[in-house]
Amino acid sequence: MGDAERGVSPRVVVLAGGVGGSKFVVGAREALRRRGGDASADRLTVVVNTGDDLWLSGVRLQPDVDSITYALAGVNDSARGWGRQGDSERVNAELQAWGTGWPWFTLGDLDLGTHLARTGWLRDGDTPTRVLEKMATRWDLGARLLPMTDAEVDTIVTVDDPAEGSRPMHFQEWWTRHRATLRPLAFDNPGIDRAAPAPGVAEAIADADAVLIAPSNPVVSIGPILAVPGIRSALRSTRAPVVGVSPIIGGRVVRGMADVCLAAIGVETSAVGVAGLYGSRRADGVLDGWLIANEDAAAATEIEDLGLRAHVRPLWMTDEARSADIVEAALAQAGV
Repeated sequence: MGDAERGVSPRVVVLAGGVGGSKFVVGAREALRRRGGDASADRLTVVVNTGDDLWLSGVRLQPDVDSITYALAGVNDSARGWGRQGDSERVNAELQAWGTGWPWFTLGDLDLGTHLARTGWLRDGDTPTRVLEKMATRWDLGARLLPMTDAEVDTIVTVDDPAEGSRPMHFQEWWTRHRATLRPLAFDNPGIDRAAPAPGVAEAIADADAVLIAPSNPVVSIGPILAVPGIRSALRSTRAPVVGVSPIIGGRVVRGMADVCLAAIGVETSAVGVAGLYGSRRADGVLDGWLIANEDAAAATEIEDLGLRAHVRPLWMTDEARSADIVEAALAQAGV
């Protein structure tokens, strides 16, 4: 008998990245607290995308890790969607005066403190998993955060540049500097075929009562997680139901440029298209259930034809309470 069957808060694993992922994870913590149980490292595990990590000005940046950490700590800049609230940029201005870094990639002073601490620990020999454990001791996050892998597997985008032709660039340059206006031809994570899940990732998935895939960018946030050898097989073999939440509402992306990413890999920007990308566990995919927005209710039959249980409900994460409502719906579909 699982914990959920004994009346204990279920053990939930969330795969997440980006702003949508951070909102969903905060909602997951609140959903578990509503049940009267602990929202803790024992109950909520978040496997975080590290495919958009990078080295810049001598420090290691982990944008998705930091966004989710800051959101759970309640110190994130919710208006910008990244960084720390109330941050200043004096050091960033000084770096630019020295001609280092990227002038279009702003690093806040408080945020730089995080990057410096992380880099120091990495230089001392800690793994990214251990670094994240140290970071989590600063705040009561109500969750255990795990990087998808301890390997460096940054995302490289091959773009069709009208001025220079086909050329590769780091994902952050394409996303932040060019705002995804250069047509992407391919997304790659060099070395990911030799990577392994970070310690604890496969075990958390195996022991979960429910695994949820957040409404994050399917290509550059969830895609790298699923590409780490061993994670897809862990999802396919876990006894826990795997339920995803559509990042597409009414045929449109909620935030960011996921539609551009999906088009590059030949996937339609729709709730059905993303459901097909992840696939059903009955057909070599990873999902059992799929939450879609009210605006996409007409697509429920198509989704069920893919071998998935479809559930229609409001999916706008306008605040923590509504994010928690969505997580509750996903847990209900998982039967926990």
